[in-house]
Formats: sequence, C-alpha cells, structure tokens
Amino acid sequence: MRIGLYPGTFDPITLGHIDIIRRAAALVDRLVIGVAINRDKGPLFDLEERVAMIEAECASLSRETGTEIVAHPFDNLLIDCAHDVGAQLIIRGLRAVADFEYEFQMVGMNRALDSSVETVFLMADADHQAIASKLVKEIARLGGDISKFVTPPVRRALRDKFS
Repeated sequence: MRIGLYPGTFDPITLGHIDIIRRAAALVDRLVIGVAINRDKGPLFDLEERVAMIEAECASLSRETGTEIVAHPFDNLLIDCAHDVGAQLIIRGLRAVADFEYEFQMVGMNRALDSSVETVFLMADADHQAIASKLVKEIARLGGDISKFVTPPVRRALRDKFS
C-alpha cells in the first residue's frame, strides 16, 4: 500500500489545500493529512477544530477518489511523522518560487535524515496560487469576502471566530 503524507498547519484548510489533497489522492492508496500542532505559529483554530475541518472537508473527497484520507496531528519532526504513519511519500504543495526555496531546504534535510522517504511537489492550480491561510484569515478578520478561497463551512467557522 502506497501511503502519502501531506503536512501543514491547515489554519484553516483552504480550497488550495483541497486541490492538492484531491490530486495527491490519485497518487496514493492512503493519504494522511499531517496536522502540525506548531504552538509557535499561534494558530487561530485549535488542533481539534483544524482536525474536524479537515475530516469534514475530506470525507467526500475520500468517497470521490476511493482513497482513504485521514487526519493525523503531529508535533515531532516531519520525517518522524512519516515513519509513524508508514508514509513513503511526503507531498508538498507549491504556490510560488519563494515556496520552492524553503521546500528545497526541507527536502535536503529530510533526505539526510531518511533517504527512503521521497518528497513529491504538486504545483497549486492557477486558480489557487494566491491562496494562503494567513491572508484568508486577514481578509476574514477585516470583513472581506473569502468565498473564493474556502468552502462555506470554513467560511462560517472563520466568521464565528471573528464575530
């Protein structure tokens, strides 16, 4: 069974994330969404809220693609999380050249730690390249329209957080 790990903070999950998840599901038999606890980032949504949003958004994707998609919180090294879930692939989404520079360094470090775990980059769809959770939260906080960036349930969750 080919297992992939798509890690991130997902604070909140966006249409860009969902696009990568849909496409990654075509590459693996089981896709683990690694939800980084990352207390240093000070997420808007707590871990349980982020996991619940991911599970809700991915339930239909799992049925649609026939790929098992599960959320897995982690607060250890990414390569250790990959070992924990049995992943042979780490899946990373790229939006711009700036993303690549950081990701290139991460791949090098992960390969030094365990060269048997491969990293696969998926380019964000052109419609989703500008979407960043940080910017979505800022637009929502200021009362802007985020309907092009997140699903209705996530939009409601953001509205509730900022009301």
